[in-house]
Amino acid sequence: MNEQPPWGKKKQPGGPEDLLAALIQKIRDAFAGREKEPPQGPAGEPPPERATGPFSGPGKVVAIVAAFIVLQAAAGAFYTIKPGEVGIVLRFGQFHRTTTPGLHFKIPYVEEMTKVDVESVRKEEFGFRTRTATAGAAYDRKGFDMEALMLTGDKDVIEVAWIVQYKVSDPVLFLYKVRDVAQIVRDASETVTRRIVGNMDFDYVLSNREILAANARKELQGQLDRLESGVNVLTLQLLDINPPEQVKPAFNEVNIADQDMKRLVNEAEETYNRVIPKARGSAKQIVEEARGYAVERINRANGETNRFQAIVKEYEGAEEVTRQRLYLEAMQEILPQVDQVYVVDAGQQSILPLLDLSRKARRVPIAAPAETPAQ
Repeated sequence: MNEQPPWGKKKQPGGPEDLLAALIQKIRDAFAGREKEPPQGPAGEPPPERATGPFSGPGKVVAIVAAFIVLQAAAGAFYTIKPGEVGIVLRFGQFHRTTTPGLHFKIPYVEEMTKVDVESVRKEEFGFRTRTATAGAAYDRKGFDMEALMLTGDKDVIEVAWIVQYKVSDPVLFLYKVRDVAQIVRDASETVTRRIVGNMDFDYVLSNREILAANARKELQGQLDRLESGVNVLTLQLLDINPPEQVKPAFNEVNIADQDMKRLVNEAEETYNRVIPKARGSAKQIVEEARGYAVERINRANGETNRFQAIVKEYEGAEEVTRQRLYLEAMQEILPQVDQVYVVDAGQQSILPLLDLSRKARRVPIAAPAETPAQ
């Protein structure tokens, strides 16, 4: 067995830290041009010979460092982009290209790659925070009152909780144009929402949240485009709009009074819509009937006048005949309305019925047929 004496053994490093420290010390010694003093042997003996060759001393350290650099470069030359991501490649710190999902190559130590998720929906919450993202999500509003507190156009205080959802539309702008995109989205969204709510009345904000949310989303997208943030706003939704807790009782009373007022107004409008058209119709009917009656009376008067003038003309031509005809026509018109006629003789003391002109039907009893005896 070839064993080295104890005084000739080299101390082996105890772990990775010791190995790394020894490697760094050798590199420093190699580049500083320092040489270790030759180890002294026992008294009277020459020092042991040092190994010579291209991989001995500093050459060995340089070879190790070169191998390490080559391995690191080879490992970093290839990279993989997952679905839903985009790779942004910089060459000497300047944008060079974007890469799609798959396996790609980059020049080691020359090109640098950064991955950007362009499919995930990012969100910013205002006035609350989501504690759990499961189906039964829990929301916490404690400590976020100042985010939701706003002032309306009629100087009323209101609490508005809303959410903004967005995706990355331009990865290059998203990475290198704005330092903190999430903070820009929060600041711009808060500015836009507060300005829109501050220009509207309290009642309008409560009853038109969809319109306000659509206007806020459009304006927010315009501001983010001007800032070149590289994001696309998907949704801006006003989730909860309420008065502050301190004024809720008074607000409820005002709402009750407002509802009563609206109810009374609706009832009055219903009565108005029922009575006024009917009155207008009745008035129009009376006016039309009066006009018809006037036309009828005028036409009848004209007819009577023409008839009288015709009779006068006939009377002037034959007085006796015309007088007799008028008498007969008068009797023909009067007698049908008379039930009985009495003729009074000047020489008689009593009234004698002359003729029964009554048109009443006389009922004549009809005898029932005799029953035939059964045979």
